[in-house]
Amino acid sequence: MKSPWPTKKLGEICEIRMGETLIEKDLTGEGIPVYSADSLEVPWGFTSNNRLRFYKGSIIIGARGTIGSVKLPTDEIFTATQTTIVLTPKIKEITSTFLYYFLRKINFKSIQGGTGIPMLTVGTLSSFQIPIPPLPIQQKIVKILDTIQEAIDIHDKIIEKTKELKKSLMAELFKYGGPSFRKGRKLKKTEIGEIPEDWEVVRLGDKKIAEIKYGKGKPPEGGKIPVIGSSGIYDWTNKALIEKPTIVIGRKGTAGIPHLSMLPCWPSDTAFYLDLNLEKINAKFLYEYILFKPLSGEHAKTTLPSLRREDLENFKIPLPSLPEQQEIAEILQTVDQKIDIERRKKELYEELFKTMLNKIMNQEIDVESVDF
Repeated sequence: MKSPWPTKKLGEICEIRMGETLIEKDLTGEGIPVYSADSLEVPWGFTSNNRLRFYKGSIIIGARGTIGSVKLPTDEIFTATQTTIVLTPKIKEITSTFLYYFLRKINFKSIQGGTGIPMLTVGTLSSFQIPIPPLPIQQKIVKILDTIQEAIDIHDKIIEKTKELKKSLMAELFKYGGPSFRKGRKLKKTEIGEIPEDWEVVRLGDKKIAEIKYGKGKPPEGGKIPVIGSSGIYDWTNKALIEKPTIVIGRKGTAGIPHLSMLPCWPSDTAFYLDLNLEKINAKFLYEYILFKPLSGEHAKTTLPSLRREDLENFKIPLPSLPEQQEIAEILQTVDQKIDIERRKKELYEELFKTMLNKIMNQEIDVESVDF
């Protein structure tokens, strides 16, 4: 193994200071970008009421709330809130991008200081040891990691573009119907918008469509049958509450969010589930329509996020023929499969990034010998 890289304390190589006190009313909509401790790469907002100015090359670390989130803004000038700590390299022996990547390797939650409230402090960070490889090695490390990050970003953009495509397809399919059924078809205006004239509009609670049922509390332990609550699958059991395809819909917390289950499942007591008449309604078609016209909006306006049974019963849906429902569902499911493929590719690159980051920073890979 090569000789370890020399190290210095973070306080020796960077100016370290807290961000400034800024609250939402300080966001003027103009001025310089304001970054907070959230995990988003984009600014929280813009302000002209700032006292502090940081410059391109400074690194932001979440100190409260989202502890340890690391950002390297590309803005020439910016500021940051009191929930962050900002590092500005002050020696020529280290590049901002190398330091940014090294900091992403650290589990800051394990080194947080302070008293009762979880937080990072300037003092805790100042004493943290940072490796200082030669500048050519830093530049090569950055190039390797940048390449993997670019691949992640590409797949992320494909996912977002495909989601946009799906939204456009939904608007078209739920207005004009399946491509195989459109010839000679006319539209009619309804309470849910324009739809083909041979479609019906029905209430979700109509018995010929679905019976809306409450999920149940604690299921038997163990097994391979999913327990689905308002936020999705969270446990497994050995007994099913419903054996056929269903849609589980959150009624508390994440109210109105649908979860499609094509296999036996146990809906929990934080959710409703639909006992569907599969001779009238295709489960995938109905699921896609609920995604298109979310129940979590106007149908769940209460003090606490919740969904009433009567809101769900009165939710109106279009009802084409079963073959047309099947065609629409298959088109949208094909797009979902494309999104899933790209998401898995992105996850593989993210895993590769983590592996390379750790191995490189631990000097388990001889970067000098990498042909890049």
